[in-house]
This record gives sequence, structure tokens and C-alpha cells, in this order.
Amino acid sequence: MADQGAPLAVQLSIDAKGLACPLPIIRAKRGVSQIEVGEIVEIWTTDPGSLEDFRAWCRSTGHELVRQAGEAPPYQFWIRRTH
Repeated sequence: MADQGAPLAVQLSIDAKGLACPLPIIRAKRGVSQIEVGEIVEIWTTDPGSLEDFRAWCRSTGHELVRQAGEAPPYQFWIRRTH
């Protein structure tokens, strides 16, 4: 993951707070399909399961989990579209 302090240019922000699995991932998938390759989508969640869900989703899809933040809800993820 990228340096935690570097600012990121976000093309799309998604609020998935209050949603349980698999809805944050579904919203992320839709969001990634709306941006261009190389651009970043930011996702906000409150589901503790999303911490592992987004890592696994990025591994399985090949998109890059650039950064994640939040030790407690809300959690924030930045994902770069790679293809």
C-alpha cells in the first residue's frame, strides 16, 4: 500500500456506511466500473468484515488497494482501477 500520508486524487467517493457484507463490495465494484484505469475510488464503510473483504476482493480482481484507514468505524478504502 502507498504511503499513508500522501494525498490521493479521488475520482469517486462511495458511502457504504451502515451496509453489511456483501453490499460494500458490490458498491465498490460498481464504482470501479465507473472510473478510468489508473483512477481511484474511495469507499467509506462501517462493517468490520470489510477490512478483510476489501483486501480479498482486490487480490481476486487485480485492482490495487492503495490505502485503508480506520481502526474503528468508519473505515476508509482507496482502490485504484487496474484494468
